[in-house]
Amino acid sequence: MKVATGTVVDGKVVVEGEALAEGSTVTVVLREDDETFELTAEEEAELLSSIADIERGEFISEEELLHRLRRHG
Repeated sequence: MKVATGTVVDGKVVVEGEALAEGSTVTVVLREDDETFELTAEEEAELLSSIADIERGEFISEEELLHRLRRHG
């Protein structure tokens, strides 16, 4: 897993630094305005673990999440 920073140019994300391999699958997290965030080492590990769970298909759908929230709300 790599983290890269990019900018939208003509509707496409242009990544700074090394080029990505053609056909790479990427996840884009948008910052609003000049918003930034920093993670502790533990938070970064949790985020990477959660991404790995999703890549393995270990997640619930939006519909299921909303159903569970309504049931407990």
